[in-house]
Amino acid sequence: MSDVIRPQPGIMEIALYEGGKAKLEGHAEVLKLSSNENPLGAGPAALDALRALVSGNGGAELHRYPSTDHAGLRAAIAEVHGLDPARVICGVGSDEVIALLCQAYAGPGDEVLYSEYGFLMYKISALAAGATPVIAPEDERHTDVDALLANSTERTRLVFVANPNNPTGTMIPMSEIERLAEGLPEQALLVLDGAYAEYIEEFDGGLALVEARENVVMTRTMSKIYGLGGLRVGWGYGPKSVIDVLNRVRGPFNLSAMQQDIASAALSDQGHVARSRAANAEARRWLTDALREAGVGVDESFGNFVLARFDSPETADTVDGALQADGILVRKMGGYGMPHALRITVGTMPDCRRLATVIARALGSDA
Repeated sequence: MSDVIRPQPGIMEIALYEGGKAKLEGHAEVLKLSSNENPLGAGPAALDALRALVSGNGGAELHRYPSTDHAGLRAAIAEVHGLDPARVICGVGSDEVIALLCQAYAGPGDEVLYSEYGFLMYKISALAAGATPVIAPEDERHTDVDALLANSTERTRLVFVANPNNPTGTMIPMSEIERLAEGLPEQALLVLDGAYAEYIEEFDGGLALVEARENVVMTRTMSKIYGLGGLRVGWGYGPKSVIDVLNRVRGPFNLSAMQQDIASAALSDQGHVARSRAANAEARRWLTDALREAGVGVDESFGNFVLARFDSPETADTVDGALQADGILVRKMGGYGMPHALRITVGTMPDCRRLATVIARALGSDA
């Protein structure tokens, strides 16, 4: 690298993000349980919108720029969640909204705080902005509000909390989130990552707290329960002043017309969301029980995945090897400081039975 041409501070400290594996040598087809995708896929309304765009006049409009204000999509989001559309921002997945928050509110000399097993993009986005990532310890894989408050300083600008958390699947009560929002330094924004909020019946993910306070922002995604991971659409909701700032740094054409149209259609299909939530809850409970019966440590998860903890990194590697030999891909957790653990997406019931059988066999337990 040139001694003169240098990237911004923090960039070279970023370890490249590695998504869940999708291919496995020697297997033409794999059971991919590594990326927390919805096994039911996109809903009928989203698929109909895609077909209409491809077969109708959508192709004739490819030379046209998409809407820069995402008015239709913001209106659809607001209608489903009972929000003010003027306080909604749309991004390329919730990852982009997270990055925009760091770009707009953190820089050299500032700190971005998150919990011990927080989503890797918090650290990456903080470093990309030149800010200092700060990690607060967790309490048995649960977000510890006291630890977050103890690690907050006059330099803290952003505090990220995923609830439910990825990759642990655990969550804390809203009363604790409210206590955190109340106790943070006045210059700090609390960001609630609600990527998995829809997997909990009648849970607003903290939207009421966003409405009530000026220091809370929420991010959400359509990659999980809506089954649109390949489309890359997310959104955020916060105080109007914060959303105005984010829109000033957001690329004007960050979402294509196709992204906006399909995502809007998906939002109209709450039946698919309900079916996905119910199917996930049933399969998650079965898988949790089966893994525990095989001697695997599993906390109660509130997302569409479970964190399987083994007695050693070597055992986790053995189980992962057995799964790969059977054509099953899960996510190793070394990058999160848990080399003894595997994160497993909740698939269909047949998927879960197949996976549990392989794990029990690898551990020498009854299948």
